[in-house]
Amino acid sequence: MSKVVRMGFLKVVLVVVVIVAFDMPDVLGSLRSSHSPRSMGPKSDPASRSPALSPLGLWNPLQVASQFQSPLSPDSKSLVQEPFGLQEKQLLEGPVKPLDWRYPIVPEVQRELAVDFQLREPVTPSSVTVQCGENRVLVEVQQDFFSNGQLIQPTGLSLGGCPVVGQDPGSRVLIFEYELQDCNGVLMMNEDELVYTFSLTYTPEAFAGTPITRANGAIVGVQCHYQRLQNVSSDALRPTWVPYASTEAGGEVLLFFLKIMMDDWSYQRPSYSYFLGGVINIEASVKQYNHVPLRVFVDSCVATQVPDVNSLPRYSFIENHGCFVDAKTTASSSRFMPRSQVDKIQFQLEAFMFQEGNSPSIYITCTLKATLASAPSDAQHKSCSFANRWLAADGSDQVCGCCDSTCGPDGEFAAPYGGIQWEGKASLGPVMVQGQKEGSQ
Repeated sequence: MSKVVRMGFLKVVLVVVVIVAFDMPDVLGSLRSSHSPRSMGPKSDPASRSPALSPLGLWNPLQVASQFQSPLSPDSKSLVQEPFGLQEKQLLEGPVKPLDWRYPIVPEVQRELAVDFQLREPVTPSSVTVQCGENRVLVEVQQDFFSNGQLIQPTGLSLGGCPVVGQDPGSRVLIFEYELQDCNGVLMMNEDELVYTFSLTYTPEAFAGTPITRANGAIVGVQCHYQRLQNVSSDALRPTWVPYASTEAGGEVLLFFLKIMMDDWSYQRPSYSYFLGGVINIEASVKQYNHVPLRVFVDSCVATQVPDVNSLPRYSFIENHGCFVDAKTTASSSRFMPRSQVDKIQFQLEAFMFQEGNSPSIYITCTLKATLASAPSDAQHKSCSFANRWLAADGSDQVCGCCDSTCGPDGEFAAPYGGIQWEGKASLGPVMVQGQKEGSQ
């Protein structure tokens, strides 16, 4: 029996280890009563045996557990309900500062205000004069054919297939002089007049080394009217024009934008329609949420007829890390504006069309870079325009010295840049470039 009791004692120890919430004095008391000499005497009646023993004389842990489930004392209840003690409970239940950090969320960009905008059509220029003689016609054409400052080339102009026969360099005038029966002239007669009609045709040529043109192709009707059975006389008519049909986020929650702006740069322009030679005002900017002040640069820009930046034809008008080459290549007035804000850079681009294209739409895609506003401009971070010489929008003209060669780590004028920079792409379009309306001469 002593062996059985010892085995039961081991089982009781195991139960006490598992059930830690029991009252230790009650456990010890139960053990004493179960191991007293009286319990060791022989008993023939199973009912008189210790309650912890089974009919076979083995220690029953389930019965012991039921005996231990007596009402707990206040102290033991507090141990069960408050295992960490009063001080720890006060620390856990004390005031906790709410978390105020959240993952950066890009706020919604405020919508631009509605702008009262109306597309103004250019005034028809008076660049063609006609003198009709008895048997000859004299036509003089200003080289500034569209009154936009762009001089046309004599090779692009013809009178019914006849080329230019003379040129006045001083007044920049191209001259045609031919017989009335030449140059595919058409004679029409009515009751009162004889009318000779010619077509003065201008076909724009692409700028050397580029696929673009800024001149509007046109056909000008030229007529000479003669009174029947009277002296020859004529008056020139005004010409008519028949045109040819031709939005990345950087790291650390940085967003790059391209916008077309009004003439005074105050609002975004609601219309993307332009006439050839018109000025497109473009603003590049960077949004710097939760960031130190940044300075934005236009690293490169490409124009295409479709959104795919790799499609053909394509025209690169800003390249070499911020050199606005369009003005030098095409003698346009395209340029960067003087910088007024570090996180914005504004530039003007003269509207053009692709000579061999079949669509009037243009898409513009630019690579933009941002540096710390405190970092100076250098050969790889600049905004340079050409006006007889290279000029920087930030006033540091010396950084533009590489625009006629190669700017960058491999260039002769490269300056090492050890600062931090962010890069992204932005695009806009389609920009619709239109010609002028038809008239008569």
